[in-house]
Amino acid sequence: MESTDARTAPAVIVAIDGPSGTGKSSTSKAVAAQLGLSYLDTGAQYRAITWWMVNNGIDIADPSSIADAAGKPDIVSGTDPAAPAITVDGTDVAGPIRTQEVTSKVSAVSAVPEVRARITELQRSIASAAVQGIVVEGRDIGTTVLPDADLKIFLTASPEARAARRSGELKGADVAATREALIKRDTADSTRKTSPLAKAADAVEVDTSDLTLQQVIECVVTLVEEKRAAK
Repeated sequence: MESTDARTAPAVIVAIDGPSGTGKSSTSKAVAAQLGLSYLDTGAQYRAITWWMVNNGIDIADPSSIADAAGKPDIVSGTDPAAPAITVDGTDVAGPIRTQEVTSKVSAVSAVPEVRARITELQRSIASAAVQGIVVEGRDIGTTVLPDADLKIFLTASPEARAARRSGELKGADVAATREALIKRDTADSTRKTSPLAKAADAVEVDTSDLTLQQVIECVVTLVEEKRAAK
């Protein structure tokens, strides 16, 4: 439900970072919808370019091949939190980018500097065009993409809590295997040389391990409203 004063409230740019399974996407979409803000899932953009690489026979094990192809696909992201669409060369890829094949390869693709430069430029242009403000979620938003964001939030949760949530999303996937996959992804994302997963020095950290999704949403909405009131 969009707040009644959303159109008159000051525009606010909110960066929400954190690893997989912390409730980042669900929280970001809900907060954006409730406060009348645009929404951008940056992870979907990296998945989209990975999907394109896979479907066009690019060797994912060869960073130079990935770099050479980084500028080729036309990626368009919708910013409606109720229906965040994403297309590649005009094809709707909202479903295909969530496959296990893409999930297993996205870290390798997103670690390539040319890919990050291309997607970061795209993200900044989308954020700057959001008249009412925007919630941007990802892994390097507060540190690299939008270092001047009005509000930076870093969501965390224990590996056990994250694995349980992700297994639920994947309809009964093995929790132990999911936990190992998440930890492996964390390591890859936090140790890459270009824009690693990291908490910005001025970010507000929210541990979601023992919170319900609604509690996390309420916490973030409060933080955003406080920031708006101070503008």
